[in-house]
Amino acid sequence: MKFEPPASAALPPLDRRSLFKGGLLGAGLAALPASVAAEDRKGFGYGVASGEPGPDRVLLWTRFGGVDARSIRWEVAPDMEFSSIVAGGTVEAKPENDFCVKPVATGLKPDSWYYFRFIGPEGQMSCIGRTRTLPVGRTDRFRLAVVGCSNIGFGWFNAYAHIAEADDTDLVLHTGDYIYEYGTGVYPTEEQALPGRMRGIESEIVALADYRARYAAYRRDPDLQRLHQLFPMLHVPDDHESTNDSYRDGAQNHQPETEGSWDVRKRAAVRANREWMPVSDEPWAAYEIGDLATLFRLETRLEARDKPFDLGDIIKRGGDDPGKMLTALRAFASDEWRDPSRTLMGATQEGWLADGMRSSRAAGKTWQVLLQQVVMTSLVSSPDLADGMTDAVPDYIQRRIRGGVLTSMAGLPFNMDAWDGYPAARERLLKSAQEADANLIVLAGDSHNAWASELANDGTAAGVEFAGHSVTSPGAEGYLPWIKPQDFAADAVSMNDQLKWANTANRGYMAITLEAAKATSEYRFLSGVRTRSTALSGTQRIATRAGRHTLDIG
Repeated sequence: MKFEPPASAALPPLDRRSLFKGGLLGAGLAALPASVAAEDRKGFGYGVASGEPGPDRVLLWTRFGGVDARSIRWEVAPDMEFSSIVAGGTVEAKPENDFCVKPVATGLKPDSWYYFRFIGPEGQMSCIGRTRTLPVGRTDRFRLAVVGCSNIGFGWFNAYAHIAEADDTDLVLHTGDYIYEYGTGVYPTEEQALPGRMRGIESEIVALADYRARYAAYRRDPDLQRLHQLFPMLHVPDDHESTNDSYRDGAQNHQPETEGSWDVRKRAAVRANREWMPVSDEPWAAYEIGDLATLFRLETRLEARDKPFDLGDIIKRGGDDPGKMLTALRAFASDEWRDPSRTLMGATQEGWLADGMRSSRAAGKTWQVLLQQVVMTSLVSSPDLADGMTDAVPDYIQRRIRGGVLTSMAGLPFNMDAWDGYPAARERLLKSAQEADANLIVLAGDSHNAWASELANDGTAAGVEFAGHSVTSPGAEGYLPWIKPQDFAADAVSMNDQLKWANTANRGYMAITLEAAKATSEYRFLSGVRTRSTALSGTQRIATRAGRHTLDIG
């Protein structure tokens, strides 16, 4: 539930002697404050990044600021001294791409860690990045760090810092809301915002220059730079990379009368994302992790998604009469809500995914993992949710809470922007997983809370879902002060058959380990985000065994 305003082997250890030898502290893998790093890097002030790994390749990223196009050299080596360059070339940093460059290094060895760097036209050196390729053949273990929903105004990116400090992942997966579009004082409000965290963020972003500036503001954060410096990333944009509750033809937070064409804004958002992120231009893709898994990166937001239902509009059909409101919701639940033509992914992507899961299983891959944006588990809220709510709660939250109570009474889920708003599309996906005999693991973000569920379709088990909590964006604990978080989580589990565990109180990330016999998600909870710290307040390990579609909660 989110309440946003309306409108392999262990990682190679860092050689500390090499870092200090020859003045490598500034250019190597040691972390520096962002201000110092930007000053020392002479044009490479936003660090380096990598993504889109394959068994023999990886995409590299940096930005070299300037006025005119400049030629930038890049190099890849198996060692930090770059004694043996195994891939390299030159690329142009051009104003039309906001001076971002994205070369692809090829000819690399599978299942290997590499170091990379960029060299400017006058010999300026970027920091040294670290990346890795995907394995081929027998793979006993592969580790993923899953993050999402990182609103800079609410606090420090301590989850990013902990991933870097723990140094126990092979690939970072970002489920979206990497940036947020709001201006100062909206989300977070002035009272919620952590002083000093939203420097350079004033108004809502609409134009291409705005989106570029927002990525720049986020990428000045030292913990985000460090995360990109150390690990390759796969990223799926959710709504806030464009604007809140976006879909193919519009968005809740887009007003054409004052903000212009949605198509223009959408193109600007997509372009800036592809410039500033280590991502390909393909909206969806598959990645093979040896004989262990196929990872499917999905697009469920801007390509094909139909407009989400607004339950508030459905409730209004009943006027001011609560009984008629409930009747309107029940009529909606039996008709429009189940419309089989509604989609998040579109027919082309649905067919691609179904074929991909079948091919993955036919090739002997154990796990079929979906990296996508929104929660797939069906979630209804408690009819008692409003008990204890006071007038101190903001009006828009009161309306959503009361609306959630009515929808619960009508047997409807509360979040129509998640898969719950597209039940026929969800049934098609889960049916295709069942027909493929997939060991389906769905990864999700968006909700700001942590959920673990056993997915079913037509009364039969279909897979599991690990839905991650947010990096900074507040969860239910920030908006339901009259309910203890542990009570809300327990109530959610009791109300929803598929939901087996929940945490609605903490920020953090998921550390997922894939093995041949089982997959485990360790939910890691940071002690807070208002101060910069990597201290954990706790963890929760939940596993699923291949072929069972059930969860073992440790």
